[in-house]
Amino acid sequence: MLYDCRTTAERDRGIEAAVEAVKRGDLVVMPTDTVYGIGADAFKSWAVSAMLTAKGRDRNTPSPVLVGSRQTLDGLVFTLPPAAADLAEAFWPGGLTIIVEHAPSLDWDIGETGGTVGLRMPLHPVALEVLAETGPMAVSSANKTGQPPAANATDAREQFGFSVSVYLEAGSAAPDAMSSSIVDVTGSVPKLLRAGAIPLEKLREVVPDIEGPGE
Repeated sequence: MLYDCRTTAERDRGIEAAVEAVKRGDLVVMPTDTVYGIGADAFKSWAVSAMLTAKGRDRNTPSPVLVGSRQTLDGLVFTLPPAAADLAEAFWPGGLTIIVEHAPSLDWDIGETGGTVGLRMPLHPVALEVLAETGPMAVSSANKTGQPPAANATDAREQFGFSVSVYLEAGSAAPDAMSSSIVDVTGSVPKLLRAGAIPLEKLREVVPDIEGPGE
């Protein structure tokens, strides 16, 4: 089912349907502040596996995890480095993915992560409403591997069809929408692994010793 979240009534029905689908272990497509994402309950391993299969990925390309609040970060990490806390405070919700060591007690399987996970809080009201009810979701760009990211939910439905239960349409992503910047804080010095929505100079205003790509 595709729900047009640009109308109030259908938005409410769509978010309710998406939340129910995620809790069942089904896949959903929803807008984020960067690109549309395909997502599943991060704590249902079969759902995450279904998402990777739908995208044509294997377990060696684990999915990042979206969260609905900054406070969720504390419950997912082994220890929270000061740099991670400062970056989340400055840029969440927004286009920044932070790679941290996840708590070993977490009952999830999001792929071959080596004990780390990329976490992000998106700046999009529809995504935040869904995440507020579902908890952390494994979410990747809504496209099959090798294909361009879907510009909207309708495009995503053409790629994924019945492998996704609920599509939330919120209009086309901005033509200049960029993927999130990715910062790894698991080492002694934070490193920018992928330049994206948050430029390096802005990141360095918060954490001055961040190393850029290739440094």
